[in-house]
Amino acid sequence: MSSLLVINGPNLNLLGAREPGVYGVLSLAEIEAQLVQQVQGTQFTLRQFQSNHEGGLIDRIHLARTEGVKGIIINPGAYTHTSIALRDALAAVNIPFVEVHLTNVFARESFRHHSCLSDIAMGVIVGFGPLGYRLAVAALMEHLMDSGGFDATIPRITPKR
Repeated sequence: MSSLLVINGPNLNLLGAREPGVYGVLSLAEIEAQLVQQVQGTQFTLRQFQSNHEGGLIDRIHLARTEGVKGIIINPGAYTHTSIALRDALAAVNIPFVEVHLTNVFARESFRHHSCLSDIAMGVIVGFGPLGYRLAVAALMEHLMDSGGFDATIPRITPKR
């Protein structure tokens, strides 16, 4: 089994209650349950972590390296725009990651238009709400199967046209 890690930053523990008109009505626990269901029956397991503290996020990223995590999905929240330390941690562990944002950050306040992480991310998914997490999981699984010699019988996500 290969492990994927989903990391959520500050205030994401309030999803469902925090500005539902902006961030949606699903709680973080509901989003996480969808992701667990998504990886069932594959060769992937899912670990999940949320912290409102930058140091906690960094420590969890460092731990991922020693646990053999193969891919990271991260919604760094407001740390997206400010945390060079988070960027350095992701670069240091050298684990492919996808940056996810529930909202279209480019359609919001100008300070949200810059990400300290996006140029080192495998990809960035913005504006699709909770679907963005599922897209990120699918993209990482596909990437890891293509590059890691995984069993070809694993269900693959085929884009609908």
